Amino acid sequence: MGMPKVLIVDDDDAVRTMLEEGLKRDGFEVVAAANVREALGRIANEGFDALLSDLHMPAAGDGFTVVSAMRHTHPEALTIVLSGYPALDDAMAAILSQADEVLAKPLSIPFLRKLMRERLSLHEVRKAVKVESVADILERESQSTIKNWLALVERDHELNFISLSPADRTGHLPCLLRDLVVRLRLPDGSVMPTSQAARDHGLMRLEQGYTVTMVIEESRILQVSIFSTLQDNLRNVDFSRVLLDVVSIADEVDSQLKQAIGTFVANERAA
Repeated sequence: MGMPKVLIVDDDDAVRTMLEEGLKRDGFEVVAAANVREALGRIANEGFDALLSDLHMPAAGDGFTVVSAMRHTHPEALTIVLSGYPALDDAMAAILSQADEVLAKPLSIPFLRKLMRERLSLHEVRKAVKVESVADILERESQSTIKNWLALVERDHELNFISLSPADRTGHLPCLLRDLVVRLRLPDGSVMPTSQAARDHGLMRLEQGYTVTMVIEESRILQVSIFSTLQDNLRNVDFSRVLLDVVSIADEVDSQLKQAIGTFVANERAA
């Protein structure tokens, strides 16, 4: 093969420079990124033969997002993860299942160069991972999102001050999630219609005795549950739009909250 092109991703400037210089001396074409966002942009717009990514940038498991994006976009690329924690627990081992190699820091540059040359010479061909849009994942996993949301709400002392059945507590969620999926599928630049489900939710919570603070906390937990669902399905996420979709999710949930509170306050004053 010709000069292999490698993407190095590490938020430590010294480590990134050391790896970059070491691989360049061995004839690799090297592109370096200092964070996940920069790496995802590179992966979406350039071709690579290999990825060398730190696992913690700065949060544990950040490197998995980069590995997943590379496997989705360039399935034949060699993927190597570096970790300062060689004793990985079961959960982390599962996260790293998509990587070809997991190496513990500090590592020997000569060993790394030799390993990469050997692995790249094999020309291993892998099947591309089937990807789904964020909208499709949230639609498919709506029940698990609701279940997770309810579990979190049931551990919240303030929210449980109002005694409700699970059905009454979660009855609004299918419609709110449906509106969110609609928002994610709209063409870029489209204006999302008013969410009647959000307005109905605000009136319902007023009648059930909620406070504005409680409505806000429920909305915060909904965002947590949505992003937990995406985290659980990272292997299937279409990374070409994931950043835009994350922004749209946050914006739509906030918009729904604003509409719910608007109806809540208006009817509270009228009463």
